[in-house]
Amino acid sequence: MAQTNGTHPKILLYTNHGCPYAHRAHITLDELKLPYEEVIIDLNTPRPQWYLDINPRGLVPTIKYTVSGLLNEEIITESEVVARFLADAFPSPFLPGSKESPTSALERARINFFIDTWNSKVGNAIFPILMAADEATKASKIDAFIAAVEKEIEPLLANAKPFFNGSETFTLAEAIVAPFIVRTYDYTADETLMPKSVVERLDALPNFGKWAKLVRERASVNKVYDGASIATSTKARLEKMRAKA
Repeated sequence: MAQTNGTHPKILLYTNHGCPYAHRAHITLDELKLPYEEVIIDLNTPRPQWYLDINPRGLVPTIKYTVSGLLNEEIITESEVVARFLADAFPSPFLPGSKESPTSALERARINFFIDTWNSKVGNAIFPILMAADEATKASKIDAFIAAVEKEIEPLLANAKPFFNGSETFTLAEAIVAPFIVRTYDYTADETLMPKSVVERLDALPNFGKWAKLVRERASVNKVYDGASIATSTKARLEKMRAKA
């Protein structure tokens, strides 16, 4: 693992263990084996002014990044920005440095394309399933989600060995999408959130099913993640949203 001028940074992570976006930062930090301290931000209450002074958007994750003698308390926000910054600061197979080898720029481009595809074509199809007002609508949303995974993601995993783009080790591609994969699978613990048929159909996709199983089993993905608690809190939050609608 690379170091900054021979010195490890001091990283303070402002986070919430229930947030899928903050989850990305946790996974990245653990995959890069970077030590950090954390401050838990309550997302169910208005943000205190001290946190808004750090991140005016009030979102998590945020990191305060300090390197003795080089950087003094730089604030970095937004989950993908945080993850990419850390991966760039410490190049490794997780995300090769852009000039590390003749192929590293291409590897980075492929990872970026995978992440963009998930975010723009697939990830935004999950929440509408949870919010569906009736079974017919839910079934339609599920069909759209499965079709998007099959069309957009399944072909991109054809050369996973076992991780994205033929990598033998976990990459940034997995770290960015993992929080949403594990949640989708764990939502089926309560079929009022997500019917079990969703994961049955996902697992029937030969590339995605095998790859997703490895992602869900990864130690870094499960370190701060509690699937049962997430399903319960998600259901309660959805009920409040519907009551206000």
